[in-house]
Amino acid sequence: LPVCAQAQQPKAPKPTKADAQKVVQMISADKAKTAKYCELAKLSEQMEQADKKKDEKKVDELSKKADDLTNQLGPQYAALVEGLESLDQNSKDGQEIGAILEGLDKLCAKK
Repeated sequence: LPVCAQAQQPKAPKPTKADAQKVVQMISADKAKTAKYCELAKLSEQMEQADKKKDEKKVDELSKKADDLTNQLGPQYAALVEGLESLDQNSKDGQEIGAILEGLDKLCAKK
């Protein structure tokens, strides 16, 4: 039954470059959101490390924190992230959107 429920959920639309630019502007204009985005980036790295170590418990714990931060960043960010899952990262759009989002990562590197 859970598989059927997942199949019926509408997929998030593929994000556009304009969507990515709006999200980057929204987050970079708000210091609190920028800090949350950077915290989310650190959590993602920690989740990768925990996943490599096959530490499911740690991955679940970090994933819950990441979900909470994603929600705090707003519905536009959450929709963008969800839409990215259906986008081919190697496609032209995928690479262009990735380049736009790198702007946020650069904000984190400054700290």
